[in-house]
Amino acid sequence: MSSLTTFFALLFYLATALLVSGLAYKIYIYSRTPAPLKIPTMPAPITTTGVVMRMGREVVLFESLFKSNKWIWIFGWMFHFGLLLVLLRHLRYFTEPVWGWVVLIQPFGRYAAFAMIAGLLGLWARRFLVDRVRYISTPSDHLMLALLVGIGLTGAAMSFVVHTNIVGLKEFMLGLMVFDWQPLPADPILLAHLSLVALLMIIFPISKLLHAPGIFFSPTRNQADNSRDKRHVVAWAARLEK
Repeated sequence: MSSLTTFFALLFYLATALLVSGLAYKIYIYSRTPAPLKIPTMPAPITTTGVVMRMGREVVLFESLFKSNKWIWIFGWMFHFGLLLVLLRHLRYFTEPVWGWVVLIQPFGRYAAFAMIAGLLGLWARRFLVDRVRYISTPSDHLMLALLVGIGLTGAAMSFVVHTNIVGLKEFMLGLMVFDWQPLPADPILLAHLSLVALLMIIFPISKLLHAPGIFFSPTRNQADNSRDKRHVVAWAARLEK
């Protein structure tokens, strides 16, 4: 077993452990954070069904962003939809045999990388060109965007510029899942891509990308406008009243 294979195998075990444990901890913190006030963003639904539908539109269509800024919405939706297709396409590396629907989306997922990169570049340009956004942008914002762009560019390069050993990569990934390590192809672009992905997995739980699970715990989105019909009392306040 080469030192390269050992290094990346241990790296991905570490990255996966930090990603899963970090996300679980953050979600636990979110779930325990009290929301003492009714603060849904208006106009707000008055029923639970309405809240679910609103949350669905927010997660899938970015409804509030569409209403506030059409250009940002275009770039944001391009990035997220492209990322979704790319991630689904990557399932072929973790399944054997490959699921039928994963095979069908392969051509779309391949070119979705360009939509993902274009969306990222548009969002990144916003942090330079819009004064109020540039003022609140921090180095970590730019570094996160650079990391995502790097992942997209190295991934696209392996599809359209310098092809890597896909069979060897799949054997390596399948081997990781059952603790049966297989040799990792020593392709520089592949190694750069995997390194950036592992880095993203490690820092994800402490980054602003946590808005992905965080949106489900946002009281401005997950609350119904029913304060006149039902008194809103959080658990700790209810205990004080006893």
